[in-house]
Amino acid sequence: MPQKLKVLQVIPRLGHGGAETGCYDLAHYLKEKNCDSYIVTSGGPLIKFIDRTKVKLIRLPVQSKNPLLIILNSIILSIVILFLNINIVHARSRAPAWSCLIATKITRRKFVTTFHGTYNFKSQLKKFYNSVMLKSDLIIAGSNFIFSHINENYSNYLTSKKKFLVIFRGINTDYFNSKKIKQSDEEKLIKKWKIDKEKKVILLPGRLTGWKGQEMFIEALNIMKKDHSDKNFFAIILGSDQGRKIYKKKLLRLVEQYRLTQDILFVENFDIMPIAYKISTIVISASIEPEAFGRVSVEAQAMEKPIIASNIGGSKETIIDGKTGFLFEAGNSKKLSEKISEILDLSELTLNGMGAEGRKNVISKFNVEKMCFSTYSEYKKLIN
Repeated sequence: MPQKLKVLQVIPRLGHGGAETGCYDLAHYLKEKNCDSYIVTSGGPLIKFIDRTKVKLIRLPVQSKNPLLIILNSIILSIVILFLNINIVHARSRAPAWSCLIATKITRRKFVTTFHGTYNFKSQLKKFYNSVMLKSDLIIAGSNFIFSHINENYSNYLTSKKKFLVIFRGINTDYFNSKKIKQSDEEKLIKKWKIDKEKKVILLPGRLTGWKGQEMFIEALNIMKKDHSDKNFFAIILGSDQGRKIYKKKLLRLVEQYRLTQDILFVENFDIMPIAYKISTIVISASIEPEAFGRVSVEAQAMEKPIIASNIGGSKETIIDGKTGFLFEAGNSKKLSEKISEILDLSELTLNGMGAEGRKNVISKFNVEKMCFSTYSEYKKLIN
């Protein structure tokens, strides 16, 4: 008789990022497949949405990089694994992965990791710290870009005994569905953000950090306003500074310097992203460093909105350039300005056609069901 799957996912914090939502979606999917599903995390806003009848939550300080806490967490995880008879432990970040590695060695259980980012390293010590993500029985890369990055930088940690594959991240296409947005909710948000209905809305979602390209985006809008003064736009930079107060002040000063205070709105937090996408004319992903996957690009396509993204990282895999969205030269504010201007001139018929193609692209390749089924299938292979 096949062994029942009991999966423990470990993630530092359940926020709204790609790794976190992937963990959340998979946890609920596993219960539908008659598996026992557990999440270990330190906290986070997504916790309140967990269905406790399907997923059991365990709170531990697994976000900590303190070596003593990592060891303590590993001891507690070992006890949890044995008590609940867990057979697969899936780590989604480096600090908890070290605890999981020790715990799975002690308990002799299967260990899975998902490599969610490129994890910068400037020393051999940092590279060794990152390498824990490659010490598992199954290594999952979230995109072909990440797969190549691992092969190029960590090949000495890979062996023929390890299974290493790509499982694309997926999004919930029922949730990111423009047809499910009520017009009354759109109107409320337009009123709340004081958006002039005569203006085209340009949305840049993403936490406020230098590599996400907010500074370059503001420069692009300044160029567009000078070169194409006929363009009537309103831009929204949506994302938390996560404590990066100096960076946010720098952005605000730049907006004032370019006299764009009436044209750009900063929004710290907004939980119902489908509505934000729905009221937008164009969505931008302006990262100046490669995105591991590029969730914004996929969400925008699912919402049938034209997406303009940097031509690096995961976005090159998720966007069909010229058909479901547009790519521009990363870090080049002039090129971004030209691309925004070009799209603002497209007819509604053209934009609607592109939106339909974008949604088809996401449903066929990047939907959450496909991601969850692929991961579940790999789990079954591991224990059988």
